Amino acid sequence: MFEVLAVFFRLGLTSFGGPTAHLGYFRDEFVERRKWMTEEEYADLVALCQFMPGPASSQVGMAIGLKRAGYAGMLAAWIGFTMPSVILMVAFALGVARLGDISDAGWLAGLKAAAVAVVAQAVMGMSKSIIIDAWRAAIALGAFLVVLLVPNPFTQVGVIAAGMVAGMLLFGRKRNSEDAADDVPAPTEPAVTQIRAQSKTQSRTVGAAALAAFGALLVFLPMIAGAARNTSLDMFDSFYRAGALVFGGGHVVLPLLEQATVPTGLVDHDSFLAGYGAAQAVPGPLFTFASYLGASAEGVPWLWGATIATVAIFLPAALLVIGIMPFWDRLRQHPMAASALAGANAAVVGILAAALYNPVFTAGVTGPVTMAIAASAFVALHMWKVPPWVVVVAAAVVGGVVA
Repeated sequence: MFEVLAVFFRLGLTSFGGPTAHLGYFRDEFVERRKWMTEEEYADLVALCQFMPGPASSQVGMAIGLKRAGYAGMLAAWIGFTMPSVILMVAFALGVARLGDISDAGWLAGLKAAAVAVVAQAVMGMSKSIIIDAWRAAIALGAFLVVLLVPNPFTQVGVIAAGMVAGMLLFGRKRNSEDAADDVPAPTEPAVTQIRAQSKTQSRTVGAAALAAFGALLVFLPMIAGAARNTSLDMFDSFYRAGALVFGGGHVVLPLLEQATVPTGLVDHDSFLAGYGAAQAVPGPLFTFASYLGASAEGVPWLWGATIATVAIFLPAALLVIGIMPFWDRLRQHPMAASALAGANAAVVGILAAALYNPVFTAGVTGPVTMAIAASAFVALHMWKVPPWVVVVAAAVVGGVVA
């Protein structure tokens, strides 16, 4: 367990670049260097975590810790990889709070402009890999229009559910076609054998209980929070749903968290976008943006708020890893699961595109200067391959100097 903690803590301090880069760091560390798993086993594990909602790189890390040292190893992997980012984001929240009114700050304008570039690059990257035919484009367009025209905390959830249904209807009959094979690549025989052997060492009873807990919290938390009228319960419910219903990684959680915190008055709009920009400049998972929001929440002590938000947003990922790992070798053979995921991922592209316009673009581009910063940041990210954290810091500095 302490070996796992030490390795993941070092990764948590040095893993810049977002979830795709994290998966590359993990492969170098655990396949190439430490030989904890084979190439095939790692690829199969990545496929599983891409299949599930939640932060893919964090789930891969949890699963590696689970495989290496059981449930204690899973906890150690999550703490090691996540805590450095949590500490940095909470420190940033406390610093912003001491600054008072930051609405006219030049550095904030730079951060918000950089957020436009970061989200735009995410939309482009996901579109290239996910929108591969006319049907997926139609699902993405429908999701974009609905989310844009019907701004509601539950709209994104309904859109993802509709995308899953559309995927099953449109792609379910193509399970033997090349498209269906591309959605979930068939594993090599060694990977299947290894995961099946691993499943025997993990309790299916515990797995089933974890899946039941995941569903029960998703269904009953809103009812309990609504009846109790307690700010802490409301926060836990909002962040839990955000972590449970996001397909596609850290950037996609932006609209759910915005709907959960800004309209409710927990966090003002400028502070929200400042934190999102800062999240690009720290190592570790982007989901620790929730830690910043919890520490910044109005009417809640910063440490308590940060703890609630952090635990709530990562809890669904942990329950899914514990719950699905023992059953993965059977589940991944089901063609309808791949079809539903294809539809959900297409809907996610539309949701993220809507978030790119509102609130990211409408708040981040307010004139020629911020448009110039956003455009420069996008070129630096997309064409020059500059690390996101460098782009974000540079945008904040430029914004401050210009102001």
